[in-house]
Amino acid sequence: MSLRALACSMLALAVALPAQAEPGADPAIARIIDEGLQRSEVMTNASALFDGIGARLTHSENQQKAQKWAIALLKSYGLANVHEEPFYFGLGWNLDSYAVSMVTPRRLPLTVIPVAWSPPTEGTLTAPVIVAPMSKDEHLAQWKGKLAGKIVLVSMPGETSESKEGLFQRYSDKDIAELDHYDAPNFDPLKKPRWLKVLPFAERLAAFAKAEGAVAIVTKAYRDGKLVSGEGYAYQPGHTLALPTVQMAQEDYRRLVRLAATGPAPQLSVAVAARYDDKNLYATNIIAEIPGTDPKAGVIMAGAHFDSWIAGDGASDNGAGSVALIEAARLIQKLGTKPRRTIRIALWSGEEQGELGSLAYVSQHFASRPVDPKLVGFMAEDAWTKAFPITPKPEYGTLKAYFNVDNGSGKVRGIYTEGNAGVNGLLGEWLAPFKSMGAGALVASRTHGTDHEKYQAVGLPGYQFIQDPLDYETRVHHSTLDTLDHMRADDMRQISVVWAGVLWQAATSDKELPRQPLPAQPVPTDPFKVADPDD
Repeated sequence: MSLRALACSMLALAVALPAQAEPGADPAIARIIDEGLQRSEVMTNASALFDGIGARLTHSENQQKAQKWAIALLKSYGLANVHEEPFYFGLGWNLDSYAVSMVTPRRLPLTVIPVAWSPPTEGTLTAPVIVAPMSKDEHLAQWKGKLAGKIVLVSMPGETSESKEGLFQRYSDKDIAELDHYDAPNFDPLKKPRWLKVLPFAERLAAFAKAEGAVAIVTKAYRDGKLVSGEGYAYQPGHTLALPTVQMAQEDYRRLVRLAATGPAPQLSVAVAARYDDKNLYATNIIAEIPGTDPKAGVIMAGAHFDSWIAGDGASDNGAGSVALIEAARLIQKLGTKPRRTIRIALWSGEEQGELGSLAYVSQHFASRPVDPKLVGFMAEDAWTKAFPITPKPEYGTLKAYFNVDNGSGKVRGIYTEGNAGVNGLLGEWLAPFKSMGAGALVASRTHGTDHEKYQAVGLPGYQFIQDPLDYETRVHHSTLDTLDHMRADDMRQISVVWAGVLWQAATSDKELPRQPLPAQPVPTDPFKVADPDD
């Protein structure tokens, strides 16, 4: 055999052999690694969900179809107590078809997507555009009497971005080290999230435009590259947008602005077929279990949000976490041995609207906070995070840990410890078998914007895995590119294996993660601060 042939044979053998667990690891870990890397079902399931079913807007018919698929799959893998748990959400909304074209000065299909929960058109409407940027109430008066019969472009056109960074990234050791910093508390009871102003204004803007006789609204996408998202938040009965609204790719939007500035206003044809559903205002989470052998040992939870936006197929956000979690459950079931603690998995709904599914679950099962029951959606979520005291429920002490994935499909690099230095020893021990897979880092910083926050907010040990960014934030997140093509199969297998291994060890260990104190009302970081009217 030639040296070249020998080298090729050795390379083929190396690819075929499964990764090995670190010395001293639980023998079950080696079995999880072998099954998860050699006979993985994660990408097969990913194709069935993303290619076959697609986007999963909260409380839409397509999400309900996907939930039935997930429930059937979890049952087929032998999980127990597979069920849905409802929580109040709001209107369902289903998008059947849409098309927007420029018809003058030339015919050109435009890249758009309807804004979720905006109303349909009555057939196809054709009208000229008017560029009327409006981002606050003071802007409305200057457009009074000018919008009748127009399609209103309400965003500032801006300029094309210049990317100074690469669009695709793997974390280096230096990158991960920079995440390892303690985030000092910064409690400001006066601060209101920007969206608490932006979202109600969008409703007032649409009502104003309709009263002025406008026929539709166009907003500009927040990224260039012909990427659109369709994010919309007016899903409460009686508070939907008053006019059909579409989000347009930046390149097309700016073309219309230029044409309107230099000649007769372009005319557009707009057709949106969408349906509201008010028969049931409750969305659902999916819950399933691998029962433990010791009813007194408590519960280990893992979760990922199952809902997505309407652009793309919701593959990386957060179909990746969802199918990886289902695969992790399969790997544990495949062991044929029950853990000491019950492993409970959750596929959340309503995360994109403020982590509403996990908030409802934590409130129903673990701890309550005094919030006005009339508040809904983002208003309720914001009030909940600031409401004290926190009152634990009987199940509070049973939860020993919660682990979340929701940063795309990049491989796991470690865990954010949320400033709790006491957990480093045990989390490090559970990650040790996967250090050779690149998943050994523990960083003190907090990460935001996903469901583990609702656990942390009431003092429960909830943690998010660190993941390689890939092109998640730069291009894929909430965009038309969120499809299976932007997932890496090797990364998805690694996520599933690491997650299954950490869950197994957490569920069989005789040790528990140390808890932080039950949160009490903090003192404002700056007690002399006056509320900023622009907050």
